[in-house]
This record gives sequence, structure tokens and C-alpha cells, in this order.
Amino acid sequence: MKRISLAWQIFIGLALGIAVGAVFYGNPQVAEFLQPIGTIFIRLIKMIVVPIVVSSIIVGVAGVGDMKSLGKLGGKTLLYFEIITTIAIIVGLLFGNLFHPGSGIDRSQLTKTDIHSYVETAETTQSHSLVDTFVNIVPTNIIQSLANGDMLAIIFFSVMFGLGIAAIGEKGTPLLNFFRGTADAMFYVTNQIMKVAPLGVFALIGVTVSKFGLSSLIPLGKLVIVVYGSMIFFIVVILGITAKIAGYNIFKLLKYLKDELLLGYSTASSETVLPKIMEKMEKIGCPKAITSFVIPTGYSFNLDGSTLYQAIAALFIAQMYGIDMGIGQQITLVLVLMVTSKGIAGVPGVSFVVLLATLGSVGIPAEGLAFIAGIDRILDMARTCVNIVGNSLAAIVISKWEGHSLDEKSEKLAA
Repeated sequence: MKRISLAWQIFIGLALGIAVGAVFYGNPQVAEFLQPIGTIFIRLIKMIVVPIVVSSIIVGVAGVGDMKSLGKLGGKTLLYFEIITTIAIIVGLLFGNLFHPGSGIDRSQLTKTDIHSYVETAETTQSHSLVDTFVNIVPTNIIQSLANGDMLAIIFFSVMFGLGIAAIGEKGTPLLNFFRGTADAMFYVTNQIMKVAPLGVFALIGVTVSKFGLSSLIPLGKLVIVVYGSMIFFIVVILGITAKIAGYNIFKLLKYLKDELLLGYSTASSETVLPKIMEKMEKIGCPKAITSFVIPTGYSFNLDGSTLYQAIAALFIAQMYGIDMGIGQQITLVLVLMVTSKGIAGVPGVSFVVLLATLGSVGIPAEGLAFIAGIDRILDMARTCVNIVGNSLAAIVISKWEGHSLDEKSEKLAA
């Protein structure tokens, strides 16, 4: 009997989770039973992310061993991220202005959700600026950064450690072999964890649907359609053109990442697929030094789906309150989002936190977020997919930009 592929297993888990959640809508026992299963799956992924990032970066950087080349790689990566995320913000504003998802919405028909926890988090990050981001990249205590999952600080330390291993030559060989073995072992563990991914997806989506129900989408249906439409447009057109310029096919990439996209969509978490994306990008020929640096860094600087959504959500709230945002205010919104959306990927509910820290600066009531918080999970699923595709494509673009060719044999895997 032919084995069912992981993508189909995840899809079946997704469909069953939606069905169970819909049948038992409003029943708190569903969440009590399924939530621990979903939580264990997410924790299994979080458990391996840091070891994989640290070991992969150290091995990759030690292989390069050249500070000048590494600096050049970092500069190109950040430039590319800034260009793509700025385009994402502009696409979000275009869709918000063209389709007016917030116009004609009766706020009295909407259910307000408690966003107190997001407000508290936003207040602690209000002073967040681009300067703060770069200052916080340098950790004062790497053990604490590892425990907190502070990705930028972890990346910085791993890069410096890798350069140190390269600098001491043969003395560093035992260390290099240790981290190479660690990376290989962690990728093996990742593949084992992926075997229970359908069960994790079933539990997580079942809890979501049982809590909010499918009916919660109806009053905000236009917003959902506009967000999903803009996400599809961004992937197919913007990322498609970008891939074409780099000599790659965006549909080939989507087919190659189908398992990861289904898993990311179901769990609404980019982190669940980070290890597999790094592994797959290496398989199609992206050098380890580039893959291990670009993809984890992209989780803080290249959240295309999140920034696109933030632009649409800001316009939606303004339109819902009848606030006419002029071109000057929208340019201000673009500039503010370019700064506030960087470097706080580790903050829970990052998109909401960024919006809370941004809306006030352009005269939009931040409490408007309470009206869309209930369906945020559905929107988060879409923006997670865009983030996954964007970061995967970034590894390909930077690899090509650095003069590397993808393996012909490996490309056939993606065909």
C-alpha cells in the first residue's frame, strides 16, 4: 500500500480538526482535551529550533571564515529584507484603499475581544526603535538569550563563535565536528517530530474552531477576503517576479514547500517549519552559511505577511471609524511600520503589538484592534504562509546574488 504523504496527512488533520471544532463549537471540553496535544507539538518544535540555529550558523560561518565576506552577506541580506518588506507594506495599503474592507462596518454587530495582554506587551516595547534593535543584537548574557529564544542575539553570538573557530584553525576542528554532529542530530530529531505533525495540526485547529466558530468570520468576511487576496497577490506577483529575476520559479518553490506551508498554515506559526526550511533550502543548493544566516534573521527582519497585514488592518480600523487617511498619513504609516516591524519577532502576538505601537502615531484608535482580535488566528494562518515563502525565497535570492548556482539534481526535487 502506498504511504500517504506528509502533506496529505497534515491536510487530513486540518480537515478533521475543523470538523470536530465545528461540531463541538462552544464546548470547553474540546479545548481541555485537545489543547495539551497542540501545546506539546509546538513545544517539541521550539525545543529544537535554538540548537539547530546555533549549530548550523557556527558550522556555516566557520566554513566561510572571512569577516569581510560575512559582512558583505549581512549587508545584502538586510538590504533585500528592507526592500521586500517595504513593498509588502505598500501592497497592503493598495489593497486597503482599493477594496475598503472597513467601510460600512457596523461596530455594534461585532464582538470585542480582550486585548489587554497585547496592550501590556506593546507598552513595554513602545521605546523600541531601529537603534534599540541593533543595540539589543549584542547579548550581555548568551545563556539568558538562549533561554529566552532571543533570535537576533543568538545569531550574533553564533556568528562570532563561528568566526572564532575559523580563526584558530586546526585547534577548532573538534568543536566544528561537535556542532556539525549536533546539526545533523537535530535535523534527524526534526524529521521524527514531523511524524506527529498531523496530530498537532488536528488539535490546534480543532481548539481554534471550537472557540470562535466559523460564524465569527461572517461580519468580518470582507476583511478576511481582502487579506487573503492580498497575500496570494503578493506571493504570486511580487515574490513571483523576484524569483524570476533570481532565475527561479515561484510555483516550483511552492510545490517544494507544500508540507511546510500546510503545517505553517495550520499552526499559524513560522517557527514550526524553520528547521525544515533550512534543511530544504540546503538540499536545493543554497550554501549552509547563507541558509543558516538568512532564514533565522528573516524571522526578525523579513516578515512580509505580517507587515502586509498590518498595513491593511490599520486602514481597516480607520475606515471602520470613518477616519479619512490622506496620502501624508499613509506615507507616515509606511515609515513607522518600516521601523516598528523589525526586530521583535519573539514578542507574543507580534502583529498586534506592532499595530498597537503604530496606530496612535497616525491618529487611528488602537482599541479598534479589539474588533478583529477574534479572527486574528484565521488571518495569522495566511500571513504565516507568506512569511515562510518570503524567507525561503530570500535564501535563494541571496545565494544567487552571491554567485552560487543551485544543483541541477536538487532542483529536480522541487520540480
